Amino acid sequence: MKRTLIALTVLSLAAADARAAEIFEKVGTFDGQFLKIGIGARAAGMGGAFVAISDDPTAVFWNPSGIARLNEDETNVQVNHLTWPADVAVDQAVLAFKIGKIPGLWAINARSLTIDDQPVRDSFRPDGTGVYFDAGYTSFGATYARSFTDKFSAGGTINLVRMGLADYKTETITFDLGTLYDVGVAGMKIGFAIQSIGGVVQFIDREARVPTVFRVGTSADLINKGPSKLLGSFEFSHPPDNAERANVGAEYSYKDYLFLRSGMNLNYDSEGFAAGAGVRFPISALKTSANFDYAYTDMKTLGSAHRFSLRVRF
Repeated sequence: MKRTLIALTVLSLAAADARAAEIFEKVGTFDGQFLKIGIGARAAGMGGAFVAISDDPTAVFWNPSGIARLNEDETNVQVNHLTWPADVAVDQAVLAFKIGKIPGLWAINARSLTIDDQPVRDSFRPDGTGVYFDAGYTSFGATYARSFTDKFSAGGTINLVRMGLADYKTETITFDLGTLYDVGVAGMKIGFAIQSIGGVVQFIDREARVPTVFRVGTSADLINKGPSKLLGSFEFSHPPDNAERANVGAEYSYKDYLFLRSGMNLNYDSEGFAAGAGVRFPISALKTSANFDYAYTDMKTLGSAHRFSLRVRF
């Protein structure tokens, strides 16, 4: 019996070590890592658990089918800004709209990751040669989404992704697909999305794929009484170059004008606790309203990340 227990223990430890080694071997083997950085303060404030909500213009990132859930009588404009550790900035702008009598809705978006210009250094001038170089990523996407029934919607996005480092440039095409299903009980929804399908880049003398990420999750109304509403969400994701991850979050809203959010990024290398807040306010001059949102994400040893979003309806 003792020998059996020892053998089982050894086999379990070996399997765990093999799994850890497999994950470690994948890290750093994919390009286009900025494609995995979450967009939008609302989603980030809920710990990134947004694939089964996706009811604002940031759905172009989280789940393109959510664009079909926007009001067809409105044109939505949203801008998002993220300050990332090491003076990295990510910006995105989204325009969502309907075209004539064509069923469904459309959206276009542009996203960029930028850093400050960096000095060129060599072994003789470690403080810089006086010459500077830049680096960054950009992507441009077009989304179409449609509700096929009152409970089911689907959508897709085609993206042109460009990457640059000093004089080296490359680009590729990727696709995103997503579905969203209303269960019909307690506002429950089930969402599924696949991001960055098919992209391969040749950078200098190395070929690499961009990370295709699978997401599946569910959301539901935990409280929906009078002016108060509490929305909960859970999400599971599988990146190709790291361990499986989970996200959980909640959003409290009062009269659809004041919002408080919190969540956790689970099993992430750097991201952890998240929180945020938002407010909806009228714009009398345009006879419409806007949403302003903020989110904080604990980046553990790297510090923190801050996101700001502004959404306007016309």
